[in-house]
Amino acid sequence: MKLNIATLAVILFAAIVFALNTTHLAWTPWHIAGLAIAIPALLLLVVARLQLGRAFSIEAKASVLVTHGLYSKIRNPIYVFGALMILGLIIFSRQLWFLLVFAVLIPMQVYRSRRESRVLEEKFGAAYLEYKRRTWF
Repeated sequence: MKLNIATLAVILFAAIVFALNTTHLAWTPWHIAGLAIAIPALLLLVVARLQLGRAFSIEAKASVLVTHGLYSKIRNPIYVFGALMILGLIIFSRQLWFLLVFAVLIPMQVYRSRRESRVLEEKFGAAYLEYKRRTWF
């Protein structure tokens, strides 16, 4: 539970800093579209993180197979919604060079997800393979 609270505190702090630094901006279609993608993605990322609970770790390890909530449809919702949040912020900022971050992030997330998949398959075997068959990414 401590890790969930710490994660939420960091996200809340970042959201407050972002809000305070963008209040002076005019609401252009780019800003609206970017936030329309980033805010729901952030909320879903927080939900995914909470649903993952104690199974969250930086390194790939298999303590429990989480298959409920967002994880019942998407194997890696933190990666998916994190990427969507970043994409929304890129659109919001209209700084196309940030796409370089995105271009590096996506292959890294695919690599990490494959590594995690191997670890989970070793630990949970057929149960993980069935879960993998029923879910996306």
